[in-house]
Formats: sequence, structure tokens, C-alpha cells
Amino acid sequence: MSTTVLRKDSTQVSEPSPPPVSRKAVHRQRALRAVGRVLLYTALAAVALAVLLPFVWTLVSSVKADRDVFTVPVEWIPREFHWDNYRRIWTDIPLAAYLGNSLFLSVVITFLQVLTGSFAAYGFAKMRFPGRDLLFTGYIATIAVPWQAYMIPQYIIMQKLDLVNTHLSLILLQAFGAFGVFLMRQFYLTIPDEISEAARLDGLTEYGIWARIILPLSKPALAGLALLTFVQTWNDYMGPFIYLTDNSLWTVQLGLRSFIGQYDAQYAMIMTGSVLSVLPILVVFLLGQRYFVRGIATTGVKG
Repeated sequence: MSTTVLRKDSTQVSEPSPPPVSRKAVHRQRALRAVGRVLLYTALAAVALAVLLPFVWTLVSSVKADRDVFTVPVEWIPREFHWDNYRRIWTDIPLAAYLGNSLFLSVVITFLQVLTGSFAAYGFAKMRFPGRDLLFTGYIATIAVPWQAYMIPQYIIMQKLDLVNTHLSLILLQAFGAFGVFLMRQFYLTIPDEISEAARLDGLTEYGIWARIILPLSKPALAGLALLTFVQTWNDYMGPFIYLTDNSLWTVQLGLRSFIGQYDAQYAMIMTGSVLSVLPILVVFLLGQRYFVRGIATTGVKG
């Protein structure tokens, strides 16, 4: 076959058409594509299995006896199932109180970090004032400072305020977070400034613009920040370990220490408590994973 091309001098020149793709080449391309897809899914399954393996081991160990937890080789199927571990743990330690304390701190700190982070991020993203970018850079730079560098000054401040051994000390110290401000600011930058300008012309104050326009548009970023903060607060061990000494104020992470004695430890009960402590995080993540993925994916579009 050939195609006719019209040149500038109005003469027609025939050019050969590209040869048709053979059926064998098409089948070869499809086979290579299918093999590549199988290899990709196999690699992803292997990675997922490697990630889930520690949790599976914890789950299996939670229904074992103490002497069988660290057997070599690992017994993935226990010879004897101790389902009563999930009944005993509620009476051996005040697990319900520990879970309640963890839930209270996680919910309150998450709410405050989302509130303060989104409000500060609005100022850095949508308001113009002298030194804004320099102030934001300095504030974000605090993320690079390790917590151990200011851990002792923080404790001295809380001690002077007589807030040691109270939940309020942890709430005040974690109510603000530079990472949350950074995350929310990056998302706010993706919202056109014309929306804020139009709202100002309609008479809305900055507080009204933030509450009635920016926040409803920021649900994915808010959900992502809330999930990250909730998980971090729930899993926090050092903070409650330093500031909480009363057993009635302990979180679940501290409560699991009750199974560690001076000379031995109830490892099976520790695994049982660990499984129970993971369940709230799993529920929260399953409920908010769609918003979490959308929020993380859109925070770096514009900066």
C-alpha cells in the first residue's frame, strides 16, 4: 500500500505505507506484558508478606504459652492454643483503663493538632505579611531538631507548672506540630488564591474564609494529618513513660510493662496485649485510608 503526498509544487508523490504489524509480534508483545504483570504482582505479594510477617508472628504468639513463644524454629501453628489469654488479660491488668487513657489522649491531641496545624497553615499559605516565608522556614526547621535535645527543658517547664503526672502535660506538649503545619500548607497551596480573594470581596473575614471555605475543601489533607497524628500518639511510649507515674493514668503502651517482672516476663500476654492495642489503629486506618491516600498524594503538587 502507498499514500499520496501533495508537495509544494502541487505534484503528487507516492510514499510507501509502514508495513503492517504481524500477528506473531502482537502476541509476543501481549505475552511480554503479561509476564511483566505477573512478576510485578509476585514482587508486591512478597513485599506485603514480609511486612505482615511480624504481625502474623505476634498474632500466633498471643495464643501460645510463655515457653512456646521463642521456640526455634518458630512454630507458626501452635501445638496447643491458649485462647484464654484474651480473657485473662482483662483481669490480670486494668487493660480497659489503659485503652481508655490511650484513646482519650489520641483523640484530644489529634483534634488539637488538626485545629492548630490547619489554622497556622492558612496564615502561611493564604495571608501575606512581612517575613512570612522566613518565619515558616524557621518553624519547619524545628522538625530537624531531635526530641532528646529539648526533652529535659520541656520536663523542667512541666515540673515548674506542676503538670507532671497529668494528661494535661502530654496534651500541651503535643497540641502543636510543625509537620502538621507543613502538610496542611502544602495542600492549601493547591487551592487557587482567587477563591480567597472573592470571599474577601464578599465581606468574609479571614476566620470565615478559613472555616467556611478552606476547611471544607481540605478534607483529604485533614484526614491524612488526623490519621498520622492518631497513630503517632497511640504508639507513643517515651512521652507517657516520662510524664506519667500513676498507674491509673498509664496508656496501653505503658500498661504492657506490667507483664515484665524483675527476672522473667509473660511474653504470651505481652503479645496478646499488643494485638489488642493494634485493633483500634487498624479500624481507624480502614475507615480513613481513602482520604489519607488522597491527602498525601495532593500535598506536594505545588510548593
